[in-house]
Amino acid sequence: MSPRPTDRPARGRTGPGGVPQRTAPLSRARVQAYLVARGYSVGLDDDGDLTGTWDGNRFWFLLTGEQDEVLQVRGRWHRTLPAHRRTAALLAVNDWNRERIWPKVYLREEDDDRVALYTEMAVDLEHGVTDDQLAQLVACGLGTGVQFFAALGGLVPDDDPSAGGGHPEQHRP
Repeated sequence: MSPRPTDRPARGRTGPGGVPQRTAPLSRARVQAYLVARGYSVGLDDDGDLTGTWDGNRFWFLLTGEQDEVLQVRGRWHRTLPAHRRTAALLAVNDWNRERIWPKVYLREEDDDRVALYTEMAVDLEHGVTDDQLAQLVACGLGTGVQFFAALGGLVPDDDPSAGGGHPEQHRP
């Protein structure tokens, strides 16, 4: 693994006034600053991960890897489905993944015999990232996740709103 970036210019990237932008290491503070500057309400969950809700869906902005160099934007649909609807959900997931690059979409069975749907976009930023690049990546992970959940809502009618339609952390920042 190569050393972390140290304020080096990014090729072809310029900021205000034509000044070259510089890469800097990925950090939770930089991701949070971008989201707050856009007017979004975000907070830290019990694990210390940056999180918020968009259109009722929970999103996390995770830093993983040996040096927190991998940005992962993960979303969880605000509804869950009964286990008997797993096959239909898989068809929607496979259609999405076949037709689009982002986000990766998957489902996960939960403890209460229900199925939850997730979106995920991850990118390795070992060599650093400019502010503009970081903004583009966060916007892509968040925007495409929201887009999938909106499409899913149209495909999967809420035929039993009382049966686990939400997530316990849905309304927390």
